[in-house]
Amino acid sequence: MRSATRGLDWNTLHGSHFKGARALVTGGAGFIGSHLVETLSRLGAVPVVVDDLSGGEVANLSGVQAVEFVEGSILDADLLARCITGCKYVFHLAALGSVPRSVEQPRLYNDVNTLGTLNVLEAARASGVKRVMFSASSSAYGENPVPWIETMPPMPRSPYAATKLAGEGLLRAYAASYGLDTVSLRYFNIFGPRQNANSAYAAVIAAFAAALLAGRKPTIYGDGEQSRDFTFVANAIHANLLAARREKPIEGEVINVGCGTRISVNELAKEMAAALNHSELTPIHQPERAGDIRHSFADLTLAERELAYKPIVGFEDGLRETLAWYQSQQ
Repeated sequence: MRSATRGLDWNTLHGSHFKGARALVTGGAGFIGSHLVETLSRLGAVPVVVDDLSGGEVANLSGVQAVEFVEGSILDADLLARCITGCKYVFHLAALGSVPRSVEQPRLYNDVNTLGTLNVLEAARASGVKRVMFSASSSAYGENPVPWIETMPPMPRSPYAATKLAGEGLLRAYAASYGLDTVSLRYFNIFGPRQNANSAYAAVIAAFAAALLAGRKPTIYGDGEQSRDFTFVANAIHANLLAARREKPIEGEVINVGCGTRISVNELAKEMAAALNHSELTPIHQPERAGDIRHSFADLTLAERELAYKPIVGFEDGLRETLAWYQSQQ
């Protein structure tokens, strides 16, 4: 299985910082998590993965060396306490995704995303880890005017966004109350190889790829003029590693992780159709979905200042690699 992270020189980017370090990765068999686990392993770390496989697959970790996999839920506090023993870092990615599904199942999302994050923090506090990196979401910004800056007031428009915002609050509180260093990385529309395209709640690039490769017209919800800061998965991995490495405490800071560019959904559909030689498959438009936002666009000033973060893979290169991966799965 070709990796979205394997072609990058991660050793030049991050050196020997993670060599020999145990790191708990919740949701490590999922889309983003498996790329992080693979990269940590390549850097000489010992990843410990906790994943209930509700959204991930063990196959995502095939070929990864020196990984410890435990099938289980972040709602199992005893399991977390066992798995976190000896870990220097915690990368907390486990969560239920999808804005539309959260609108349908708000209580489930609160239970898993909010209580699960509390369980992870309690385990981290008890075990004395160095830092917890939390996969937050740009959906917290809601309908703020773009570009989105971390000092803007949160305006969550879906239960999913609200649970991610609650997670940020918990991480900041644990940093202030218990001295557990934490950081919330607000991801902007992460995409790449291994993103599940076979779900009614699939993210837009994955859903478009699945439709076009099957000879079907992609579906756009709304007029398609909504825009997104689509961010290739390697950039999210890079940001997590930079956050873990930082010498000074981060103290629960919220930091954007994006690409710093944006494209409309209509433009995206046109570009993907052309790349896959299906320009004749023009989109079908359906009504806008509850909880969706109009535009997203990351201001990366804080990320660059605090983490020295800059995107290492641009949108066009990332899209090209992603489409090649979906084609390879046919």
